[in-house]
Amino acid sequence: MQLGMIGLGRMGANMVRRLMRAGHECVVYDAFPTAVEALVKEGAVGAKSLEEFVSKLKAPRAAWLMVPAAIVEDELTNLSKLLSKDDTIIDGGNSYYIDDIRRAKELSGKGINYLDVGTSGGVWGLERGYCMMIGGPTPAVQRLDPVFKTLAPGRGDVARTPGREKVTGSTAEDGYLHCGPSGAGHFVKMVHNGIEYGIMAAYAEGLNVLHKANIGKGAREKDAETTPLRDPDLYQYDLPLGEITEVWRRGSVIASWLLDLTAQALLTDPKLEQFAGKVSDSGEGRWTLHAAIDEGVPVPVLSASVYSRFSSRGEDTYANKVLSAMRFAFGGHHEKK
Repeated sequence: MQLGMIGLGRMGANMVRRLMRAGHECVVYDAFPTAVEALVKEGAVGAKSLEEFVSKLKAPRAAWLMVPAAIVEDELTNLSKLLSKDDTIIDGGNSYYIDDIRRAKELSGKGINYLDVGTSGGVWGLERGYCMMIGGPTPAVQRLDPVFKTLAPGRGDVARTPGREKVTGSTAEDGYLHCGPSGAGHFVKMVHNGIEYGIMAAYAEGLNVLHKANIGKGAREKDAETTPLRDPDLYQYDLPLGEITEVWRRGSVIASWLLDLTAQALLTDPKLEQFAGKVSDSGEGRWTLHAAIDEGVPVPVLSASVYSRFSSRGEDTYANKVLSAMRFAFGGHHEKK
């Protein structure tokens, strides 16, 4: 098929490459001409403007936006002015599903299809494929199935879920799924990322406990501001975290791709010196909490993982100052330097 791709960053460019490898034709556009030129050299059809981009697409057109959520609205507005009835816009970024519902209604009035596609795979997707969670009208999803099938990982060597051979008509085993009407794709991806936050936090906290397992070897101050370590002999371990994460990958119940990536990071940079520990959040974790509150669903693990990211960026500094002020006021406690 022919597909237009707007946004040639870390994921967009590799998605184009994966499609072209399978014989699809890709028309590409990006705000940075060098990104377009690089893919043209690999066989893509380049465009220097949005107008040229649309002119090179054959009706019914399919244009995929792979841009940050913050600029989707502007790109969508400009693009939709150039499209016609029966054309399709795909938003493959991490937009808020509530925005998808509104956008789909607005575009349907013009006869334009809108698909929200939660896309997971990151920088590894070129070789591994992209897991996709799709929302939108069924006819448009079915028409673009060859694109989704190419981008998806496929069954590969992942063992089938017992009993799965009895299930028919689903693409889930291939790594992509039409989850429901407009907004459903990004809703599922939103919760997916909320879960991701929680899993990442669990690994990080557990490894921190192992990292501090030698605390009994060091001298600790003895004063009113320092909690005494009752049994320092119990914490005498200098544990090889890189090797531990590696052994966990082999048959452990907590094995996962996230653990694979952690083991790789610890192998190449055992002390993680290239990182400052300020962890960003791009919105999906927060939106998951909003949905959970609306649904009345308790998510203590997911909420704690979101708040820990805020703390990592120093967003709790003022609160900690308040705590210090109160301790000083009621007990004359001075902060330790």
